[in-house]
Amino acid sequence: MRLGNLTLTDRPVFLGPMAGVTDLPYRVLCREFGADVTCTEMVSAKAMYYKNRTTEALLARAPEETLAAAQLFGSEPELMADMAQTLEERFDIIDVNMGCPVAKVVGNREGSYLMTDLPLAERIISTMAKRLKVPLTVKFRKGFDAAHVNAAEFAKMAEGAGAAAVTVHGRTREQFYSGKADWDCIAAVKAAVSIPVIGNGDVFSAEDALRMIEYTGADGVMAARGARGNPWIFREIRAALNGEPVPARPEGEEMRRVILTHARGLVRDKGEWVAVREMRKHLAWYSAGRPGASGFRERVNSLETMEALEEAVEEFFT
Repeated sequence: MRLGNLTLTDRPVFLGPMAGVTDLPYRVLCREFGADVTCTEMVSAKAMYYKNRTTEALLARAPEETLAAAQLFGSEPELMADMAQTLEERFDIIDVNMGCPVAKVVGNREGSYLMTDLPLAERIISTMAKRLKVPLTVKFRKGFDAAHVNAAEFAKMAEGAGAAAVTVHGRTREQFYSGKADWDCIAAVKAAVSIPVIGNGDVFSAEDALRMIEYTGADGVMAARGARGNPWIFREIRAALNGEPVPARPEGEEMRRVILTHARGLVRDKGEWVAVREMRKHLAWYSAGRPGASGFRERVNSLETMEALEEAVEEFFT
């Protein structure tokens, strides 16, 4: 697949940006297991401008991330372009978030609010695209609410403004993450534009990814919530797209290795106190569906040290 000046594999698989989830250690794991493109958590252009230390930490990149995107959000075209330019030497792709449903973001005329203001969204995309040498992509939703479904129109605007590709989440802002993702909306976007279209929404397995691409004609697929606690989903999707047997989910030693690698990476980047507390939600996702998961979650929610975390992981995943 061509993405601006980049050549990606046929039907690439993207790791979706998720606040509080796709930190650097986890992105490295997802790349290890087959994610073609990783992406930072969404980053505020305004926070970048004011040199917020937390924001700068979100923009760390590992050598293992062969193809990596940085995702920006904001509502000021020139500021967005300025901050994007500071990142293009560090990242292969700049992505614009025009789909975040969080009230605080929407209230600032950012994220999915921009689906209600196409002229402003167009100015942001065109200003950035004219200034960048790397590909600019845009992620958005089906629409703002059921009465304002405009993904195909929005995609055509983004293409005309200079976007190299679009990613479409098949839910409205009003839905957040409830209900079922509308893949017909992704198919409509694919029919409306000539740039690559990445499908997003309800990809929880290799079979889901394959069905989405076959149903919508999308050029690639993005796994987001389906990748929480499951970096192995990327090798499963790649196998399915290549017509190969889908490998079984890991057990025992591989589970322990991956979880502890993740945790130790967080300790390195954020310190033990923060890392152990952030790992609590990840451990809930890693253990989901396994016998005794409820008791394990109760145990890890009181963990304070890396030593205690390692002991709990060794016991539960043996």
